[in-house]
Amino acid sequence: MMQKLDAFNFKNETILLRVDYNVPLDKNFNVTDCSRIEGTLDTIHRLLKDDAKIVLITHLGRPEKGVGNKYSLKNILETVENVLGKKIIFLENLFSTSTKERIEHAPWGTIFLLENIRYYPEETEGDLQFAGRLAQLGTFYINDAFGTAHRAHASTCTIAQYFPTKKCFGLLMQKEIDAVEKILQNAEKPFLAIIGGAKISSKITIIETLLDKVDAIIIGGGMAFTFLVAKGYQVGKSLIEENYITIAKNILEQSKAKNTKIYLPVDFITTETFSNETKLSEHSIANMPTDEMGLDIGSASVMLFKEHILASKTILWNGPMGVFEFSNFQNGTLNIANFIIEATEKKGAYSLVGGGDSVAAIKQFNLEDKVSYVSTGGGALLEYLEGKILPGIQAILN
Repeated sequence: MMQKLDAFNFKNETILLRVDYNVPLDKNFNVTDCSRIEGTLDTIHRLLKDDAKIVLITHLGRPEKGVGNKYSLKNILETVENVLGKKIIFLENLFSTSTKERIEHAPWGTIFLLENIRYYPEETEGDLQFAGRLAQLGTFYINDAFGTAHRAHASTCTIAQYFPTKKCFGLLMQKEIDAVEKILQNAEKPFLAIIGGAKISSKITIIETLLDKVDAIIIGGGMAFTFLVAKGYQVGKSLIEENYITIAKNILEQSKAKNTKIYLPVDFITTETFSNETKLSEHSIANMPTDEMGLDIGSASVMLFKEHILASKTILWNGPMGVFEFSNFQNGTLNIANFIIEATEKKGAYSLVGGGDSVAAIKQFNLEDKVSYVSTGGGALLEYLEGKILPGIQAILN
């Protein structure tokens, strides 16, 4: 069985630490959300306790056409230093002789940051030789980047084979794995999944997987309209995916066969235009105006969903209930967040929030500290919940 990070002593080790510092930047290249950097603090502090050298490896964005200032890690260097509370040496050229020498000759406890690993096309190709050259920069490999664990890239997967006995998960990665395993293997019943977001197309596999694991699924957001059309309702100008209506019907039929309840919104906040500055009205699903679109769940849906959330002992939330970025259409998502918190704090439920938009929403409302766990992984979390083997996890376990 693989040893956990705390089982190792890292004295005299140079750690290649794969992190996920793919953080959002504004137009002036300032970091707007530090949480992914903050998430690695426990691992870094543990390594510094043993006076290890640390070489941080990460990507930023998708620099498809080589080097460019927009994706340079120079943009995040100062923020990383501020979060870690420590000066960091930036290494611009991965394979120059001076890079290896600077690492080798630096004092113990030094932290380095390599330039964007995706500036090298060999990274996303998972190139073996490239991974081997990268491996020469350190003596121990740690993967603490759950957000990229579903990618079979050189620095997230291939490199691990060069460290057969000196590799492990970081503390953040371990927490992510433990949180998902608790959901998938040890979920206390009743187990409720709340799935939202704009499109059913990106959530089909996760819904089908959850049908075998949960007691009930709440479906909200734009994707709910495709299910409602599948049930014969008229949804006006609301977002639907015509090609997925049959699939939605099949999922509804599967849920009956598996005795898994699916709850859909019964009313919506509607408007004529996709805008925050617009006239609002509320309509039941049976009376949707033909010239309006639903941009949030209505008050009756909120109360219906509250009942099921507060009755649950395990809650997985992935995706908002409406266009929460617009203040006039965030009520449904905010209410769902507060009900999950109530279930967690007052009823003892275990709550896992994951997926880009639901994480963005709970952070926007400053409620992320009130649920059991907020996952840093978007696509990685979904694929893990779908039962897929993630290359970045398997590479450590091999």
